Amino acid sequence: MPQLTVEELKERIVNKLKTDKGIDILDAQNKDIYYVIASIVNEEIMPHWLETQKKYKEKNCKQVYYLSMEFLVGRLLESNLLNCGMLEHSNQALIELGLNTEQIYAVEHDAGLGNGGLGRLAACFLDSLASLHYPGHGFGIRYRYGLFEQRIIHGNQIELPDYWLNDHYAWETRKEEEAICIHFHGDVHMFKKNDGTLEFKYENTDKVMAIPYDIPVVGYKNDVINTLRLWSAEPVFQEGNHLTEESHYYHVLDHQHSIEQISGFLYPDDSSHDGKVLRLKQQYFLVSSSIQNIIKNFKQNHQMSLKRLPEKVVIQINDTHPSLAIPELMRILMDQEHFSWDDAWEVTTKVIAYTNHTIMSEALEKWPKGMLKHLLPRIYMIIDEINERFCKGIWFDHQELREKIPEMAIIADDQVHMARLAIVGSFSVNGVARIHTDILKKKEMNLFYSLYPERFNNKTNGITHRRWLLQVNPKLAGLITDIIGPQWIQRPKQLISLLKYTKDSSFLEKFDQVKRKNKQLLADFIHDRTGILVDDQSIFDVQIKRLHEYKRQLLNVFHIIYLYNELKENPNLDMIPRTFIFGAKAAPSYHLAKEVIKLINKVASIVNYDQDIQGKLKVIFLENYNVSLAERIIPAADISEQISTASKEASGTGNMKMMMNGALTVGTLDGANIEIKDLVGDPNIFIFGLTADEVLHYYHHGGYNATDIYNTDDRVRRILDQLNHGEFGSHEIEFKDIYYNILSHNDPYFVLKDFEPYIETHELVEQAYRDKLTWLNMSVTNIAYSGKFSSDRTIQEYVTDIWKIKPV
Repeated sequence: MPQLTVEELKERIVNKLKTDKGIDILDAQNKDIYYVIASIVNEEIMPHWLETQKKYKEKNCKQVYYLSMEFLVGRLLESNLLNCGMLEHSNQALIELGLNTEQIYAVEHDAGLGNGGLGRLAACFLDSLASLHYPGHGFGIRYRYGLFEQRIIHGNQIELPDYWLNDHYAWETRKEEEAICIHFHGDVHMFKKNDGTLEFKYENTDKVMAIPYDIPVVGYKNDVINTLRLWSAEPVFQEGNHLTEESHYYHVLDHQHSIEQISGFLYPDDSSHDGKVLRLKQQYFLVSSSIQNIIKNFKQNHQMSLKRLPEKVVIQINDTHPSLAIPELMRILMDQEHFSWDDAWEVTTKVIAYTNHTIMSEALEKWPKGMLKHLLPRIYMIIDEINERFCKGIWFDHQELREKIPEMAIIADDQVHMARLAIVGSFSVNGVARIHTDILKKKEMNLFYSLYPERFNNKTNGITHRRWLLQVNPKLAGLITDIIGPQWIQRPKQLISLLKYTKDSSFLEKFDQVKRKNKQLLADFIHDRTGILVDDQSIFDVQIKRLHEYKRQLLNVFHIIYLYNELKENPNLDMIPRTFIFGAKAAPSYHLAKEVIKLINKVASIVNYDQDIQGKLKVIFLENYNVSLAERIIPAADISEQISTASKEASGTGNMKMMMNGALTVGTLDGANIEIKDLVGDPNIFIFGLTADEVLHYYHHGGYNATDIYNTDDRVRRILDQLNHGEFGSHEIEFKDIYYNILSHNDPYFVLKDFEPYIETHELVEQAYRDKLTWLNMSVTNIAYSGKFSSDRTIQEYVTDIWKIKPV
C-alpha cells in the first residue's frame, strides 16, 4: 500500500472536508474529522480489497470461513490506520492541523457485535488470518443493538440500549444484490421418486431476507484485505401488498418487527419461551445465510462437483451457537443438490470443524425438541436422522458403549444437545487451552473421545499483538523495537530476545518510566470519569472480564474488605497503597452477578472516602466495560487478576493481554494460566488455590464444607457477618443473597476455600513490589515470553492441523 506523506494527508483531510461536507477545517467538529479520515482509509483499502478477492478466485485456493455469533472488533479507525501503515503519519498530520488525535479516534463507537472473550478471539483470528496472507473470512450477525450500555446508578447495574448504529458505521458496505432468503416454520412433504429415493418439499414457510454488510479486515502492511460479512434480517418485499385494512396494516407491521428482531439484539434475554425462540432463530439465520453464501460462491468460482467442497472450503464453528451449520449443509446438499444421505454426510463431516469454549455442562447448549421441530421442521428431521444413525452405530459397532447411549444421544430427554451434534458432525473438535482440552477428553466429553480420539486436539487461544501491544501501548512497543529491533512485529516470538535485558538497569528504568506514564494516563482518565483521585504510585490491581460467579470477582472483593478491616484496626499499617480496578458487565437476568457489582460499588463508596485509612486503598469500578476501555486499562496494569475456580475457565485471553503489557498474573492453575506459568517459571507468576483435579474431586465425591471455614477462620466470618448485618449496605438485607449463596449452597465456586491462599499470595505480591528491580525483571520476563500467545501462532496451528489452507 503506497504511503501517504504527512503533507498529502493534511491536504486530503482539508480538501475532503470542503468537498464532502462543505466546511472549513477551522469549523470542523471531531466527528467530521473522524469520518473524513475513515473515508481516506477506505479509499486506500478498496483497490486492495478487490484485488485480494480477485487473487483468491484466480488462485482457486481453499478458504476458511469462521462462523461466530460474536465479533468484538472494537474501534477500527486506529487499527486500520496501523495495519495500512498510516497511523504515524495520520497522528502527525492531525497534530499539525491543531487537532486532538485521541478525541478524534474516540468518536467511533465500539461495534456492538460481541460480549467477551469468545468475540474478541474471533476478531483477533481475523486479524491474524489477513496479516499472515491466509484466505479466511468471518460470518456474523449485524446486531442493531449490542449487549447493553451499562450505567452504575446508586451502585446498581442499569442496562440501557446500546444503539451503536445511531451514527453511520464508516466501515460497512451494504450488498443488497447478494441477499439470501431464509425459511422458518412451514410444512415438509416427503415423496418417493421412481428410483426409490426420497424427495422433500418445504412449503408455506415464513421467509426472511438476509442482507449482507461487508467490513474489510486489513492485514498488517501486506495489502491483504479479507472480509467480515455480517447479516441483517429484513422482511421479504411483496409487490401488490396494499395495506387497505387497518388490522392488516398492524399485522404486517408486527410481522416486520418480529423479523427485524432477528438481527436486533446481541443475546436477547432467553429466560422466556419467546426469548429462547428468538435466540434459536438468530442461530439458524446466521448459519443458513452463511452456508448458502458459501455454496453459491463455490459454484461460481469452481468448475467442479460439490462432492469436492472439502478441497476448497473449511467452516470453523466458534462454539456451539453455529452448530446448526451441520444439518443446514446436509439440507442444501440433499434437498437442493440431490445428494444421497451418505454423500451429503461425507462432505459435511469433512468441511465442518468445531471449537469448544466451555467445560461447564450447564453452559453446553440445549434446545427443547418441540421448539426446534416447530421453528425448523426440516432441520429437525435431519438432526433426528443424524441421531438415529449415530445411536445405531454405537449399538452395533461399539457394544461397550451401549449403556451410555442416553448420555451420548443428540436428542435425549426432549432436548437437542448441540455440543453432541457439533462433535458427531465435524472432523475436528478443539479446546482452547491445554487443560481445557484435557478435561474435555478425560471427563466432560470422554465418551465421544473414546469414539473419535483422532478428532480431538488443542489450540491454545491467542491475541493479536498488533492491537494489544503495538497499537495500545506505543511507548512500550517503541522501547522494545529500540532494544531488540522491529522483527518482533512480524514474528512475535522474537520478544524472547528481551530476556537479555531483564537485568539491564538502563532498560528497566526506561520500561518503568513507560509503565508510570501509562498509570498517570489511566489515573487522569479515572478522575475524569469518576471524580476519584487515585495514587498513580500505588499498585494497579486489575480484574476486567465478564461478571460471573466462576470468575470470582467475589474473592477479589473479599480481599479488599479484609484489607479495609485491617487498616481500620491499624491505620498506620505498613502497606503499599493499592488501587483495585474492575470492569465487568453482568447478564441482565443474572441476579447474583449483579449483586456482586453492587457490592463492589458499595465497598468503593465506603473505602474511597474513609479518611482513617489514609488513601491506602481505592476501589474503582469503570462502567460499560468494552474493548476501548480495555485498551486504556491494560497498559497501566501492575497485577492481572485471573482467579477463576480451577477447571472452569476454558482459556482466557485477558491474561495474555496483560502479560504482554508487563502485568504480573495472580491466578489459579486454570485455563491458559498454566501455560503462562510453564513459560515464565514459578518465580515470575503468583499461583494459588485448588487445582482442577481437587475441584473436580470435591464436585464428584464431596468432602468440602464452607460452614467449617466460616466457623474456624475469623477473617472469613467477619466479612460474611458484615454482609449479613448490612455493614456495606444501605439496609440490613442488602447482601444477604451473597451470604446465603456461600453458606447455604456450600460455596459452589470455593471462594472461602481459596481465601487464605489468595491472601497469602497477595502478601507475596507486596513483598515483590517493594523490590523495584525484582518486579521490573519479572514484568519484562513476562513480556519476553508473551509472543507465544500471539494469535498468529494459534492461527498457524489451525492452518497446519485443521484447515490445511495455504498463504496467498
